[in-house]
Amino acid sequence: MAESTYQTRRERVLALLQAQQTDAAAFSHLPNIRYLTGFSGSNAIVVLSERESVLYTDPRYELQAAEETDCKLRVVRGPLWPEVTKAARRRRFKSLGLETELLAQAEYARIGEQLANGAQLGDVSGLVERLRAVKDAGEIAAIRRSMEVCGRAYLQTMNKLRVGMSETGIAAELEYRMRRLGAERPAFETIVAAGPRSALPHAQPTGSRVQANQLVLVDMGASLDGYASDMTRMSHTGRPNAQTKRLYAAVLEAQLAALDAVRPGVKCSSIDGIARKTLQRRGLAEFFVHSTGHGLGLEIHETPRIGRRAKDKLEQNMVITIEPGAYIPGQGGVRIEDTVLVTARGAEVLTAVPKGLLVL
Repeated sequence: MAESTYQTRRERVLALLQAQQTDAAAFSHLPNIRYLTGFSGSNAIVVLSERESVLYTDPRYELQAAEETDCKLRVVRGPLWPEVTKAARRRRFKSLGLETELLAQAEYARIGEQLANGAQLGDVSGLVERLRAVKDAGEIAAIRRSMEVCGRAYLQTMNKLRVGMSETGIAAELEYRMRRLGAERPAFETIVAAGPRSALPHAQPTGSRVQANQLVLVDMGASLDGYASDMTRMSHTGRPNAQTKRLYAAVLEAQLAALDAVRPGVKCSSIDGIARKTLQRRGLAEFFVHSTGHGLGLEIHETPRIGRRAKDKLEQNMVITIEPGAYIPGQGGVRIEDTVLVTARGAEVLTAVPKGLLVL
């Protein structure tokens, strides 16, 4: 990502701070710091003001921060916040915005004490996240690459899947393949759930072994250049019976209907409602127990949320997931998930893996 990209993002944040009459803001949420500066380490605070942008980190990251960012750099031996508040007092900021929703109450109180009678504390929670919801060209390209790696790793692994393999073994193979193809890490803990365990929406892989005539649910994503991908695909060991086929067809119908409704200006709650009503017509509404999707980017779950109570509307260049599911205790579950780019014309599915039930 070019340095000018980060500068442009910081300028957009500064314009928002000025509009709410906030002199400066200190951002401590690491994905927001990476978005604003390019820094990918695990300990930092970035302070933005009209005068300058300053990244605070510790000596472990001095060289890395110098390479990754175009901000002024302050290397701190010890806790970062005292140095931030000391600088705020020195700069005589009248107001300092914090991501208060992400700070522990004790931490927030300490910051207030360190400022003493200095800047008044404000809240900038969600400000950067709202900007992150709409992706630029570089971010979209990174997500495309991440999704390509994820899909290729899935197909390579499915070619090797056999009855008798354990869920943990399959998950390990998926993650190994993603890394071999260039991923930095899995975007989240890979889900592999076979048979009745596929009815657990967020099942953790176990030593349980895949048996004949079972559904196998795989939910996986890669992190590449910091950007996540996310997909869920279903396979079946042996010829599926009529009940399994009906369940799969119903979820696929719901997913396709939701995808068809994706376009700028549409309420996220409407997308969720379409998927939910489709499953309701098939008598499966009670078995759909989560939201229809979510935004993704530097984090696997970002704004917007595609849920029944979501208030956001879709905007062009948002990247979201569409992932309805139905989970029947004792039988199994089906979820079909794509990573989707919102374009002026509708949904562009970035997931290249076919959606049909893969018979092994």
